[in-house]
Amino acid sequence: MKSTKEQLVELLEKNSGTYISGNMIAESLGITRAAIWKNIKQLENDGYVIDAGTNKGYRLDPDSDVLTYKNVTAFLNNKKCTVEVFDQVSSTNTFLKEKAADLPDWHVAVAGSQSEGRGRTGRSFFSPKGSGVYLSVLLRPDVPITNSGHLTAAAAVAACRAIEACTDAKPVIKWVNDVFVNGKKVCGILTEASVNFETGLPDWIVTGIGFNVYPPKQGFPKEIAKIAGAITEQRQNNLRAKLASGFIDSFYDICSSGQADFYKEYKRRCFIIGTPIYVLRAEEKIPAMALDIDRDFGLKVRYEDGKTEVLSAGEVSIRQ
Repeated sequence: MKSTKEQLVELLEKNSGTYISGNMIAESLGITRAAIWKNIKQLENDGYVIDAGTNKGYRLDPDSDVLTYKNVTAFLNNKKCTVEVFDQVSSTNTFLKEKAADLPDWHVAVAGSQSEGRGRTGRSFFSPKGSGVYLSVLLRPDVPITNSGHLTAAAAVAACRAIEACTDAKPVIKWVNDVFVNGKKVCGILTEASVNFETGLPDWIVTGIGFNVYPPKQGFPKEIAKIAGAITEQRQNNLRAKLASGFIDSFYDICSSGQADFYKEYKRRCFIIGTPIYVLRAEEKIPAMALDIDRDFGLKVRYEDGKTEVLSAGEVSIRQ
């Protein structure tokens, strides 16, 4: 049986944008005005934006953006994936890695915030409540681990497709795993794996992605404020759920249908080709020119001494 709070959400969503009087809510749900007020406050604590007007009643703000299982799965076209949605987890990657033995292929963990969000090379990933969406996908691909690096590139393309489908933003990719909008990083991707050394095949691979959807209320931390940005400043109804489901759909399509041409899309979206960069190694910043992306999503660079190299992993930054 649904709780009073769940029934109230359904009533508000059914009449989204329209005020419902307290008397009508009380009659529909069989509760007192005091109970209505109590449940409204609980919903606001959950992140719902509810307008209350004298002699009008209550309405769900059209720009309310709450991340729930119902909202994510409502926009998800692919029903082959299994999905869990959390208000907060330590890290969606960590959650799937710890549960991997008991979870099916293409299980997805989605969260509205992370207390211990993780990025590449052990760095933290800023994951505050209410402004982003964070998700990870568990895969059991029957391919050698050397080929699974394509998953990160596929995730970057899927993220761009989801952003374009839901907003007016024009996302681009910074090799190898960052998505930018208006010169700021709005998505980061982290792929991790457990390998069976006898077969050379992964037992599982977890690909995680974090979207900075809106500017955080307190702003980005000082150490990333010059780099990090948000996809949009205008809150939209169910935007985070739409981004999550759009990413899952696109990522599944690329990975399962053998869309070889996503390489061309990745290359087209990669904005650093032809750009002066630094190749970052330990404490070194080595000047180079980004020349091309090869079919294995390696970055071909030329150093100042004329030597060239294809980077299969690592990190680069743009030379201003």
